[in-house]
Parts: sequence; C-alpha cells; structure tokens
Amino acid sequence: MRGVDARRLLRTVSLILAQHQLHSLKRLYEEFERDILLPMLLAEIALHNIGVLENGSKIEFEETGSDETECRLRPCNAYSIAAATGLPRETVRRKIGRLVELGWINKRHNGHLYVSSSALAYFGDLLRSRDLPELIDITDRVRRLYAEAGKSLPR
Repeated sequence: MRGVDARRLLRTVSLILAQHQLHSLKRLYEEFERDILLPMLLAEIALHNIGVLENGSKIEFEETGSDETECRLRPCNAYSIAAATGLPRETVRRKIGRLVELGWINKRHNGHLYVSSSALAYFGDLLRSRDLPELIDITDRVRRLYAEAGKSLPR
C-alpha cells in the first residue's frame, strides 16, 4: 500500500509541475510573438552571459555610447548558442536578429551577444511579480501534499 501511495503522490506532483510548465510555455508563446524559440534563445544568451555570477561577481552595465546599456558579462555568439541549443546556426542567427530588433539582445560588431539591461529589468520584474509567487505557491502545495501523506520531501 505504501508504494501505491508514493506513486500516487509522485503522479500528483508531476501533474502540478506539468500544469505550471504548460501555463508558462503558453505565456511565453504569447509574449514572444508566438515564436517559442525567441524566449529559449534569450534565456540561453542571458544564462551564458550571467554564468559569470556563479563565482560571486555582480551584474554591471556599461554605457556603450548610444541609448543602449550593455552588460559587462561573459559574451557569447550565434555559434555558441546554436551549439548549446542544438538548433541550426542559420535559425539561431535569424532569431537573434529579431531579439536585437525587440531590444532584448545587444550585438556588438564582433558578433558578441549580450542580454540587454531592459530585458533583465523586464524579466526580473516578471519574475518578482508573477513567476516567483507562482513557484512559491506550487512549492507550498507540494509540501502540503507530502505532509498530508506523512512523507518527507525527496532530496
């Protein structure tokens, strides 16, 4: 009986997480002009750029002389993003062009890509206002389910 309860609990938690993921994908699809590759590429570039934060560095911005402000972070390029995502390089190049047009990515003349400060601000605000509260709610729901079943959360 305990194995059945554990499987039922795991299935319930899996469904909760799947619902959240699907809801998030639908929102991203709408927020990025119904092109699901745009948020995926933006996230890959941003995570590559801010990967330097793993060593405790802070995000700094550098005025580039134009109206744009650019991250002083680890650069990447279309080739490295194509390799990281497994997408064709031409597709990545074309989608990066659209992200540049939207103002989410800054591209230097040498091909280096950086997430824009406006993208960091916008998506940081979304995280605080929408995504983080949802994730906290999901975590609380899962904890309650485990507590009601007399189980401890897996580590």
